[in-house]
Formats: sequence, C-alpha cells, structure tokens
Amino acid sequence: MPLRKIRRYKIVLAGAILALATSPTSLAQSSNSTDSSQKTFHLDDAVSYALAHYPTVRAALSQARAAQAGVSLARTAYLPQANGLWQMNRGTRNNVFGQLLPQSVIAPISGPVLPNASDANVWDDAAGLLVSWEPFDFGYRRAMVNAARFDAAASDAQVKVTRLDVARATAETFLGVLAAKQVAKSAQADVDRRDVFAKSVNALVQSELRPGADASRAAADLAQARIRLIQAQTAERVCRAAFADLLGLPSAGIEIVPGSLLDTAPQGSLAPGDPVTNPLAVAQRTRVDQSQARDQALARSYYPRFSLQSAISARGSGAEVNGNTLGGTNGLEFQRMNWIAGVQMTFPILQIFSIHEQRRVQQANEDAEKARYDQTVQDLSSQIEQARINLDGSRQIAENTSIALSSARDSEQQARARYQAGLATSIEVSEAESQLAQAEMDDAVARLTVWHDLAEVAAAQGDLQPFLELVQGAGH
Repeated sequence: MPLRKIRRYKIVLAGAILALATSPTSLAQSSNSTDSSQKTFHLDDAVSYALAHYPTVRAALSQARAAQAGVSLARTAYLPQANGLWQMNRGTRNNVFGQLLPQSVIAPISGPVLPNASDANVWDDAAGLLVSWEPFDFGYRRAMVNAARFDAAASDAQVKVTRLDVARATAETFLGVLAAKQVAKSAQADVDRRDVFAKSVNALVQSELRPGADASRAAADLAQARIRLIQAQTAERVCRAAFADLLGLPSAGIEIVPGSLLDTAPQGSLAPGDPVTNPLAVAQRTRVDQSQARDQALARSYYPRFSLQSAISARGSGAEVNGNTLGGTNGLEFQRMNWIAGVQMTFPILQIFSIHEQRRVQQANEDAEKARYDQTVQDLSSQIEQARINLDGSRQIAENTSIALSSARDSEQQARARYQAGLATSIEVSEAESQLAQAEMDDAVARLTVWHDLAEVAAAQGDLQPFLELVQGAGH
C-alpha cells in the first residue's frame, strides 16, 4: 500500500480524536472478547510490529539495498575490461577495393581483391581477447561513485521517512481506537440512563401523574441515543479495520490494551527538536546533494578518455591468396596468430555543447531542490510550533474535564430528582442527560488527546522514540 494511504489514515484519525470532543457520534466500542488466536498489542508493541511487517517499509528497505549495490556497481568502472570472441562461419570471399563509413550492416572482409567473382564458399574461424584499462579519467569515475553514494543516502533517508510515517499512523490509529472504545462506553451509558428514565416516565404517564408528551419525548431521546450508538459502532469498526491494515492482521484477531493511557494525562515533555534533523528535511537535503553530484559528474565528462589496450587473436580460412579454395574442414583450424598493445585516446569534441546545456538543466534542478529544502525546514518548524501549542491546549483542557464531568453528574441527578418531584420538565432532564454524555466523552478523550498531541510533537520533530519511551514509562 502506498504512503498516500498512510497519510489518508493520518488525516482521518488525527481529526477523529479532536472530533470526539465535540460530537457524541464519532467513534465506537469494540468487542472485549478474546481467544487464543488474538494478538494483544500495547501502543509501543503495535508500532514495532507495523515497522517490521508493513509492506511499504519492506519495499523501502529493498530499494535502499539496491541503491547501496549501485555504489559497488559504480566502483567496478575502475576495473579493467576484458572481452573475448570466437566465431566460425562459412561464406564466399569476394572482395572489392575501397572503403565504407563505419556501420553495422555489411560484414567486413579481409584479403586481396581477386580478378573474378565466384560463388565458391569456404570455412573461416577467428578467436581473440581484448583487454582494456583506463589508468586515469580526470575524476570522472570518482564523480560517478559519489553520485551513486548520494543515491544510496537518498534511499536510506526515504526509509527513515517511511518508518516515521508508518509509526505515526500506527500510534494515531491506536489512540483513535482507544478513543472509540471510550466514546462507546459513554454512548452505551447514555442509552442505559435514557432507557431507565423512559421506563420511569411511562410509569408516571400510566399513573396519570405526567402528560403523555413526556413519554413521547423520552422515547424520542432514547431512539436518538441508540442511533448515536449505532453510528459509533460503525465508525469504530472502520477505525479498527484501518489499524488492522497497518499491522497486516484481521481486525478480529487484534486486542488493544490501553495500559495507563486512559488513567492520567502524560506529564512528561519532549526535548526541543531541530527541524533539520527530521527525516523529511534530511531526505530533501540528500536530493540537493544528488543534484550537486550529478553536476560534478557532468563537469568531469568533457575530458579525453585514455585506455591501455592489449589484444591477442588468431584466424583461419579455407581460401588462398591466389583464389583457390580448400575443401573439407580447411579453415576451421587457426592458421595465423597476432598480438597488439598500445594506448588509445578518445575525445568527444562536439559534445561540449550538449554537456553545457545538460549542466544548465542540472544546476536549475539543484536550485529547485535547495528551495524545496528551505520550504521543508520552514514547514517543519511551523508544524513543531503548532504541535506544541495544541499540546499545551489539550493539557489545559484535560485539567478541567474532570471538573465538568463531576458537575454534569450532579446536574443530571438533580434534574431527575426534580422531575420525580414534579419541579422540572422532561426537556430539562434530556438536556442534563446530553450534557452528562458529552462530559463523559470529553473527559475520556481529553487524556488521549494529550497523548495524541504529544505524538504529533514527536513526529514533527522527526523521531517517535521519545514519545514511545514516555508511553513505556507510564506503564503497560
């Protein structure tokens, strides 16, 4: 699955926890039943499992290994080249005087021009070995090796980006499922309270102590509460399916253990991080280095190429200089041996124009990558600041939700008592029930929101490990 899908999960699930604080219909409960086939995950366990099994991580690691092998491949350019050849053929030996431009269609022929053409054919064979080595290259091969090294560095940086994306998505999804379970508990409690109230109202109506409109209102409120619970259960199953996808396991085989994440909001903080160390910034920096290395390779390509060459060869032919042909297997054995050694220089004189334009293109690409790097660092700095602001806000909210919950419970009990005494209407009770349900959800989600925002700070700084250490320190 591509990283685009991971980012979609992150967008949906990052907003899910915040949405829970304002809507009682956002997420849902999951089954508490377990069996021997289920895998149990704490938050840090889930992150480790996803990093080890998620296909995108494995693909990135394979690409990094391929890029590292490319460095070794580039180094092989320093080795001498040895090319061997052997051939056997049968054909005519009609030769003409003259020359041809270099081409690869007409077979070359050697020997004198005979006075008459003939369709007689003979055997020919040839074998040889050419060894060539470039003793120096004015830094071209070194530039190509450096370019391969930066390609490998870019692949390694992308592995870290992928791992950060997967870890962040897994942590957010885990917290989203926990929030869903807490919201479901509140939704179920709301249904139970409204069901009890509806029954008491029906009893009062049947005793003609309350008007029938109160029974209708209580039944409507109960139906709405049940609808919200159904919606929550549906949304929670979707959330669990997303979490299961990150782990590569069936959702029915996963059991999430909250540990102490639901008990208290984390008090620890993360050390300030430098945006330039974020894997996203490092990956973009390697793209700048890649562009610079490719430009250096182009700059070193317009130099003479010197090669030390040595060759040994042997040939045989069933044709004689006077035009006679030898029958049988004559020509299949080697008749003449030769060797040669020397230095060859090649120089792409007119390529200076194309190389000049290629360098202009590469330098423009380098400027673009530098601009993207500056933008990446700027964006990461902003993300870190925003994440810390959200964390401060969520901590302040978590400090007040318990107070709001206690007040909502008192208010709901008083509204019920006043209704039973005939001093309040069913509308007041309904509003008190809604406020209590919302307060329960807010209080449950507030602590998870602090954990969520703490994970966002760690992710913006480029390393989720300090966050996981806080989770482990809080205890399973």
